[in-house]
Amino acid sequence: DVAEKYGADTLRMYEMFLGPLEQSKPWDMNGIDGVHRFLRKMWSLFYKEEDLIITNNEPTKEELKSLHKLIKKVSTDVESFSFNTSIAAFMICVNELTSLKCNKRAILEELLVVLAPFAPFVTEELWYTLGHPESIFDAEWPSYNESYLVEDVISYTISFNGKARFSIEFAADAT
Repeated sequence: DVAEKYGADTLRMYEMFLGPLEQSKPWDMNGIDGVHRFLRKMWSLFYKEEDLIITNNEPTKEELKSLHKLIKKVSTDVESFSFNTSIAAFMICVNELTSLKCNKRAILEELLVVLAPFAPFVTEELWYTLGHPESIFDAEWPSYNESYLVEDVISYTISFNGKARFSIEFAADAT
């Protein structure tokens, strides 16, 4: 019934999002809408209404940072079967890319490859739409680039009498 109403990918991701695989969890339908909204939001990175909005523009530093943070997190989580924290990382990344209005092929194709084991049907469809005749599961798993993850700015919170008053940003390489 859940797969009929929300789709198989929503069901798969929701089951993984419930928590660690080795722990028993009570079935609860309350969170399934959130996973379904996430997949629709991810879809909206590719489409506006009926039109494909993918560009071949160069990614920005912020977009690359968001993607490579995700690749690193998911690559580590998959090894330890921590699928629930991977789903959370996908949600954070898609929110960041949405706020950056990212519609760049270089970013979104790698996002699809990383998301494919979690949501195989929607990612396969989008992969094919982007012009790939082969399956997304034949694509090479992306590796993260540590240089994109380095912070340029460090924010220090200033407090007086135990209360945070303001924050100051400094260059990360400042002395």
